[in-house]
Amino acid sequence: MNQHDQQESDLPTRLASPARRALLEAGYLRLEQFTQLSEADILRLHGMGPKAVDQLRRALADRGLSFAERKKSQAKDEG
Repeated sequence: MNQHDQQESDLPTRLASPARRALLEAGYLRLEQFTQLSEADILRLHGMGPKAVDQLRRALADRGLSFAERKKSQAKDEG
């Protein structure tokens, strides 16, 4: 992660490196971005696992935020 990313990112500092890289490469730097994504969306990224998603969930909750609910189109596509 470069200095610019560190200044703009508010991702949890304890995220494992593979998870952090996966998020940054996908363009996710701010917790607020995850309010538009479901946990399933994040888990699809290579390098993300349940522990990292839990860390994000807790960080969001600390700010009164949460992941988006699963979208109807996702349920239809996967069902």
